[in-house]
Amino acid sequence: MSRIKDLQKNLFGGTTSNARQFGMIFTLVAIVVLFQIWTDGLTLTSGNLIAVVSQYSYILILSIGMLMVIVAGHIDLSVGSVAAFTGIVVAKAMQEFSIPWPLGIVLGLLVGVVIGAWQGFWVAYVGVPAFIVTLAGMLLFRGGNQYIGNADTVPVPTGFRQIGAGFLPEVGPNTGYNNLTLLLGLAACLGVVWRELKSRQTRREMHADVAPMWISLLRLAVMLGVIIFTTLRFAGGRIGTSLPISGIILIVLVLAYSYYTRNTIGGRHIYAVGGNARAAELSGVKLKRVNFLVMMNMSVLAALAGMIFVARSSASGPQDGLSWELDAIAAVFIGGAAVSGGLGTISGSIVGGLVMALLNNGLQLEGVGSDMVQIIKGLVLLLAVAFDVYNKSQGRFSIIGSLMRPFRREAPPPPTGPSRTDSDPDKAPVAR
Repeated sequence: MSRIKDLQKNLFGGTTSNARQFGMIFTLVAIVVLFQIWTDGLTLTSGNLIAVVSQYSYILILSIGMLMVIVAGHIDLSVGSVAAFTGIVVAKAMQEFSIPWPLGIVLGLLVGVVIGAWQGFWVAYVGVPAFIVTLAGMLLFRGGNQYIGNADTVPVPTGFRQIGAGFLPEVGPNTGYNNLTLLLGLAACLGVVWRELKSRQTRREMHADVAPMWISLLRLAVMLGVIIFTTLRFAGGRIGTSLPISGIILIVLVLAYSYYTRNTIGGRHIYAVGGNARAAELSGVKLKRVNFLVMMNMSVLAALAGMIFVARSSASGPQDGLSWELDAIAAVFIGGAAVSGGLGTISGSIVGGLVMALLNNGLQLEGVGSDMVQIIKGLVLLLAVAFDVYNKSQGRFSIIGSLMRPFRREAPPPPTGPSRTDSDPDKAPVAR
């Protein structure tokens, strides 16, 4: 039994959150295998994987910001409307004022900053619950989108479309693959190896337990295998397609936000606020600033997602952004974030978003109607949150822990006889 526990600890990093995250990865793999068989191999074709990233990258970007909002103990219902409002403002500015598309992107990000500051002010400094503030924002900015656009579609210039519909260009010799995608895959492989070696070196320097070398080699083999397979799929698409530019933006954001939440004081403050806001404030965390920045960051990412969607669609319209907030929230909860806040990871939210994206994509490939797709997605979200609540009530969070519980040896019951403090109240322990 101890060997199984040691194996679990070494494979999953020794923490329940890591074990839970790997459990979600197993769920993602199971969904991929299921639909790969069900669709006769269509799920993992190059064209389908490229299409999935192009179609759902904006939801994955939203899930990054939503994760931070939920970890801090809030919720944002306005992200779809903010994305739609930003899209129509940028499209109108480029069409009517002929501003260059790079300035259009800057304008869109500034719109996100202003909206985020507006909503963050009400949440952080006035004390209005984020649910109410963003519900008002959902109505306000949806109406703004329809007012500015007059319920019409507004086209965007060709250069702007590259951030949503563009791909890495073809450069170098003809290898049958997109060379830039291959180089990115190689860099990812080197990064994974370096991180594993660095982790082992750090644990040695801290005189902590170091996993056996075969465990590290097993982890590396699995991760490198996934990276190489994915790289070849994206690099081997039809001529002119490869890893989408929106996928590159997503990768950069995942790396940046993962580092921020894990390795910076600001990231730790977000988790502290979500875990216990009052205790965090007494410990010196500037609660209002954290809440303000979290809400602002969400609106900026919503603005970016809105521009990517408009660029891919080649035009901004009145129906943009509908129900995006529900998909982002679902991705975060399925990825392992706690309903009560204080728990969750960027990578977990991305995994949750991929679960939703591949589930949606697989059902569409099989011709399942949109009504049944919504029903199935709703059930998946409900089961994910119910599992989180159940695990929390049992005092555990990891899927592995759930499977191991029936085999654990129960602790001996406490003595039933009178204790020293029961027989003599004057001998009660003194708090120190």
